[in-house]
Amino acid sequence: MPILIERPGPKPIDMHVHIVGNGSGGTGCWLRVRGWHRPLAAMMLRHIGLPGEAMTGDLDRLYVERLLEQVRSSSLGAVVILAQDLVHDEQGKPMKDAGSFYVPNDYVLKLAKEYPEFLPAVSIHPARADALEELGRCIEAGAVMMKCLPNCQNINGSDRRLTRFWERMAEAKLPLLAHTGGEHTLPIVRREYSDPRILTLPLECGVTVIAAHCGTKSGVSDPEYFYTFAEMIERFPNLYGDTSAFNVPIRGRHVQECLRNPLVERMVHGSDFPVPVYGHWAWMRGFVDWESFRRCERQKNILERDYQLKVAMGFPEESFTRIGRLLRLPGPPPMETAKAVERPLAGASPN
Repeated sequence: MPILIERPGPKPIDMHVHIVGNGSGGTGCWLRVRGWHRPLAAMMLRHIGLPGEAMTGDLDRLYVERLLEQVRSSSLGAVVILAQDLVHDEQGKPMKDAGSFYVPNDYVLKLAKEYPEFLPAVSIHPARADALEELGRCIEAGAVMMKCLPNCQNINGSDRRLTRFWERMAEAKLPLLAHTGGEHTLPIVRREYSDPRILTLPLECGVTVIAAHCGTKSGVSDPEYFYTFAEMIERFPNLYGDTSAFNVPIRGRHVQECLRNPLVERMVHGSDFPVPVYGHWAWMRGFVDWESFRRCERQKNILERDYQLKVAMGFPEESFTRIGRLLRLPGPPPMETAKAVERPLAGASPN
């Protein structure tokens, strides 16, 4: 049955899309996956349509080509692609043996210049000696957002020594996407930095902060920070949450609470690509009906499947476009206005 997949107004933006590479294309990226994370990484590559052996092959080229193909055949107008800085210690020195992947700021900035579907989010450890200099350079080069993972990159966001960095971000109106809650796809350096309260100082400095995953658990044994996040929403008008990885077993269990005020007015759309997207969990919890579940599961495009599942869950139109007014965008938004049309889902099987 044909279904409505485009809505009037600005096209959706997925603001949480990872870039991954192994440096095979001279990008400066590296990938260092150990232990049980290795089969997990291979599974994620296969989930997006790449062979697991791409990890040691021409990954830089294959990954970008596949991501572009997915964006262009989806309902999305653009995706925000994320850089990944090195892990640093409290004195701002790189911890050479920590971290599992690295994506330079220059690489995502370059990709965004080449492809209008990509919007660049840089990653800067704020304790770096050159953090303010790098921040200014990236702002000048067109960064639309900054991304960090406090628990994986060893970032104590409320360290007063970082005040000037957060103030500069606020002055430039550059939003911060910060991981909150548990994490199992990357190695953890400081487990206690999963707490959204680590972001209190940047919020007090006036930075628009987006709490990735809304403080939800990644694994069964993780502390539950969702209710901490929800309480902080009441206190800070500049705090938002994203819906990234809400289609994996544990993170998505708070969907219904995110659809109620005041949280629903602070939600922005993110997939966490290439994290797998399955509708089984939403269906089993009663968040989507059987017909919607089966329709979305037939969708081969992972970005589109994630988007359609969240539409079926009841996330309002604004949650898919709200990020457009939070990003530091030059000039008008990069999405075209689309008229609502009926056509089959991109990439969906007719059966």
